[in-house]
Amino acid sequence: MVRKSAIIATIGVSIGLISSGAIAQTMREHDQSTPTTSTSEFQRIEQPLSNKLLVTVGGLSLIGLELWWFLFSKPKALKAETQGGIQSVNIVVNGGYEPSYIVVKIGQPVRLNFDRKDPSSCLEEIRLPEFRIARTLPIDRITAIDFTPDKPGKYEFTCGMNMFRGTIEVQPVTGA
Repeated sequence: MVRKSAIIATIGVSIGLISSGAIAQTMREHDQSTPTTSTSEFQRIEQPLSNKLLVTVGGLSLIGLELWWFLFSKPKALKAETQGGIQSVNIVVNGGYEPSYIVVKIGQPVRLNFDRKDPSSCLEEIRLPEFRIARTLPIDRITAIDFTPDKPGKYEFTCGMNMFRGTIEVQPVTGA
């Protein structure tokens, strides 16, 4: 069964094509009746050299900034503070995670305190897939997530939509 909206859209497009063809024909006839003095289809507009340099330098600067942002900038790492035998880190959830890179020691309990400030629905859930943890983060409340890492490596935590990310680096205990 064909929908009314599809029929109306088809009729609208057809009328638009027919009318634009008629307008183009009228314009073509008008152009042929009036003589033109220009032999070129396009007219060159000269710009001062300073404008050309300004646009070029501005464009190259933006390209350089974008390359630095995506390829060379690294998030600040924050080492967890140990209090009472538990490694603890406070993470503010506001348009992302701050800090987004956390360093902890292997074999010691970790407590991540998520303080959600951002009301967007994307950030209302936190997931740590390698530790099989998924929790809802109520707004304006601190949610503590406890786990004990047993293998060194880098583990990612994400929002519920997998758009915002952070990293937990588990380091082996060095020196005695």
